[in-house]
Amino acid sequence: MNKEEYAEYYKSVYRHSLAHILAKAVIEMFGAENVQYAIGPQIADGFYYDFLLPRNLSNEDFKEIEDRMSQILKRKEAWTRKEISRADALELFKDQKFKTELISDLPEDETITVYYTGEDFVDLCRGPHVENSQELLSAAFQVKSVSGAYWRGDEKRDMLQRIYVYAFPDKKELKEHLQMIKEALERDHKKLGKEQELFMMDETAPGMPYFLPRGWAMFNAILSFWRKEHVKHGYQEISGPIINSKQLWQTSGHWGHYQNNMFLIHPDEGEEVGYACKPMNCPNAIKVYQSQLRSYKELPLRFSETDVIHRKEKSGELNGLFRVQMFRQDDDHTLLMESQIEEEIGDIMDIAGKIYETFGLTYTAELSTRPEDFMGDIELWNQAEASLKSILDKRYGEGNYEINEGDGAFYGPKIDLKMKDCIGREWQMGTIQLDFQLPLNFDLKYQAQDGTLKRPVMIHRAILGSFERFIGILIENFKASFPFWMSPMQVAIVPIRPEHNAFAKEIEALLIDHDIRVEADYEDKNMKEKIKNFRKYKDPYIIVIGDKEAAQRTVSVNIRGNKAMNDVPLERFLEICLKMNREHSLELIDSAE
Repeated sequence: MNKEEYAEYYKSVYRHSLAHILAKAVIEMFGAENVQYAIGPQIADGFYYDFLLPRNLSNEDFKEIEDRMSQILKRKEAWTRKEISRADALELFKDQKFKTELISDLPEDETITVYYTGEDFVDLCRGPHVENSQELLSAAFQVKSVSGAYWRGDEKRDMLQRIYVYAFPDKKELKEHLQMIKEALERDHKKLGKEQELFMMDETAPGMPYFLPRGWAMFNAILSFWRKEHVKHGYQEISGPIINSKQLWQTSGHWGHYQNNMFLIHPDEGEEVGYACKPMNCPNAIKVYQSQLRSYKELPLRFSETDVIHRKEKSGELNGLFRVQMFRQDDDHTLLMESQIEEEIGDIMDIAGKIYETFGLTYTAELSTRPEDFMGDIELWNQAEASLKSILDKRYGEGNYEINEGDGAFYGPKIDLKMKDCIGREWQMGTIQLDFQLPLNFDLKYQAQDGTLKRPVMIHRAILGSFERFIGILIENFKASFPFWMSPMQVAIVPIRPEHNAFAKEIEALLIDHDIRVEADYEDKNMKEKIKNFRKYKDPYIIVIGDKEAAQRTVSVNIRGNKAMNDVPLERFLEICLKMNREHSLELIDSAE
């Protein structure tokens, strides 16, 4: 076990152990007869535990919980692991209905273990745990929040109170994490999206965002960049129906594997066939492929698509642009020969690298393998997984990427691309999925060089994931101070007095003619008020027009970040804007030289 693996193991053990300390503290706080305790797993930055309590907890309870946990740790109690029979376990937890249910659901041959913390608290657990609470004395923890959680995620079951706790090996790590959380809250895309008038939500369409004019301008700037990059690599963009019949989804396998996540349109009385809003674009690409007999000379055929798709989510899981029910995925479905797989996936990863780099984001790759509900021949799965592993081995070196067992799509294994933003958070974004199954389901063919008909392979591929989620990440990454090329509005124009409006309008027309997004305020009001309003929207450049500028055909530029360029010839300012659009610069040019 290397240093990093040991650190992660240590975190998981002590966080899991601290969850038991939390449970013991809550029981001491309310009395054993008043507490039903459920489960308490560790999570990325700490742990949580679910309880059924006699009253609702509030923020005022957090300090008492933390103090009680600290007091328990100072007792330096021993931890004891015991294996017990099912009958003894049921007797031991006879007053705890959630534990009783968990025990009853265990397989008959399951080894049942419990852990005692001291002599007065016991929990049903596989472990491992610390040997004595004194091992946790240096740990730093803080109650994060309390939220509602249905038992086993079932809204028909008990509503429990879930106590979340941050936990780290020492105070320094906790402090650093809390600072990162504070920074993340300041960057919250839901807050900034509202302030910047980028998008909105409405209760009449939960999880289905409205893009407002400023947000839609940014969306289209990103889409335009995305399209140009794909044209360079031979992609053809298509568009298909939003609604398709049940028959199509049955053939694709989505009806059997994904129906619970689909918006269904039930047939009228007497009709046999229903419809569904598409949750994925792949069957549409297949239909385009099937529209004519394809030759090996055409392959690879790359059909990119940015249509709206819909996926049903539980209301409690919706989260701004990060978790929605309607979105546009930067999809592609490529049909190709087996001999072309390695080169094609290498090209996809080159595209991903170029796109992520343009946004200033780094990425790593992860291989996800066959899930339990996989579809099709296991030998095809083995072949597909071996192909992807070989590609990653050659690109990154054997063992230099993560393997996520059992997390592939139901029709094929995949390479997931994970990005890091400017404050170190990791996001699952792109995916490259190798699929031998759907071409089989739809009986896809191409005419080989020898005249015979052979079956192609399909690659499902997204780089941004969904545009909505990616834009949410960009809002937080840039704190809504976007690079020039993707800013909702790129230039704001402020004429000082009405007599300067004519030159200002000439500038506006010139910029619009060169596809530069511009807004202007021609009202007869204080110049500082106009500038303040545009600064609120974080426009990269605010140009001010007065007597001198109008006479000399120059502009004075207020640059976002409190810098300035004065007396810039209009033609030079236009060149600066065009250069940043052309090069997709991350930084603003702040000199006219």
